[in-house]
Amino acid sequence: MANLKEIRNRISSVSSTMQITSAMKMVSAAKLKKAQDAITAMRPYADKLTELLQSLSATLDADSGSKFSTQREVNNVLIVPITSNRGLCGAFNSNIIKQTQHLISNVYAGKKVSVVAIGKKANDAFVKQNMVIANKSEVFDDLTFDNVAEIAESLMEKFVAGEFDKIEIVYNKFKNAATQIVMTEQFLPIVPIEGEANNNSDYIFEPSKVEIVEELIPKSLKTQLYKGIRDSFASEHGARMTAMHKATDNATELRDQLKLTYNKARQAAITNEILEIVGGAEALNN
Repeated sequence: MANLKEIRNRISSVSSTMQITSAMKMVSAAKLKKAQDAITAMRPYADKLTELLQSLSATLDADSGSKFSTQREVNNVLIVPITSNRGLCGAFNSNIIKQTQHLISNVYAGKKVSVVAIGKKANDAFVKQNMVIANKSEVFDDLTFDNVAEIAESLMEKFVAGEFDKIEIVYNKFKNAATQIVMTEQFLPIVPIEGEANNNSDYIFEPSKVEIVEELIPKSLKTQLYKGIRDSFASEHGARMTAMHKATDNATELRDQLKLTYNKARQAAITNEILEIVGGAEALNN
């Protein structure tokens, strides 16, 4: 059994760790509320905009389709994994990295795959494989629509220029503080919804459908990427809050066990001292 000093040091160390994890939990809880409100507010708008765009695209002829809808043979693929810049958030980052690695190794095996990393953890994971062509981790320093729009415009330009035949986004969708769903969404080319060509037959469009689609597509793509990053941002704080809550509980349990061990060791030491004193007294009497 460890001596009393070692146990006291461990109790002190665990208590300090518990204070840190508890503080991190409270900070993440405060940030989560703001991030959750942001993604909850924009999700209906983003979903409706995407639905409208896909529905309109489905009614257009192939010849009038947008340059962002061009279907090409998939040889060059760009994957955009969205992680966090920091750790201590459970399996939040590893789930995205695993899903991205699955796409690279299985879904697009034999294809040329490149990565645009959003988040330092994604960059660290794939830079070693020489796949990262751009690192956009700084977007989390000032997460605004305008900053994300610049990234989206860059991705659109690469697709239109023919550098990539397909672009996919991998991110954690926020469900609640304890649950994040790994999502893989096709960013480009835009895939129209099948079987909805007649949904808009009763509407009169001004200007034409083609002009509306051409106007909506860049806005929709920017919104889609912004929603994905916002989802990931809220998921990060939810995952970190949950992870720090569990860490605090574990530290509390370990501290209690160490205190019990300390008390038992202390009692054993006192008992041994009493026995030695009694033994010494008996020896003197004899």
